[in-house]
Amino acid sequence: PCDMFEVCGPYSYCDTNTSPICNCFKGFDPMNPDDWYSGDWSSGCERKNTLSCTGDEFLHLEKIKLPDTATEAIVDRIIDVKECENRCISDCNCTAFANAIQYGRSGCVIWTG
Repeated sequence: PCDMFEVCGPYSYCDTNTSPICNCFKGFDPMNPDDWYSGDWSSGCERKNTLSCTGDEFLHLEKIKLPDTATEAIVDRIIDVKECENRCISDCNCTAFANAIQYGRSGCVIWTG
C-alpha cells in the first residue's frame, strides 16, 4: 500500500510497520478522524496549531518519498541545504524544505501553503 502515491494524504506518511499504516506527522491530527480510523486516509492530516512565524520548528525526516513538486513547491538547483533552511525560516508560508541532490549537485526544494 505504501507504494501507492498519496495513499495517506497531506502531512502524513505511510509505514507498513505500524497500524494503521498511515500516520500524521508530529504536530498534526487526522483531518477527518472517522474516515481516518475506518481506513480512508486520503484526506490526510491538518496542523494542530497555526504557524506563528516565530518559534516554529522543523521536523527532521529521513528515508521518505517526497510529495509531488509540480504545483506547491519551489525548486532551486543552486543553493545548499543551509541556505534552503534560511529561506524557509524567513518565509512565513514555508511548510517544509529538503535538500535535492541530483547528478552530484546540491539543490533545494521549498514547499509553501
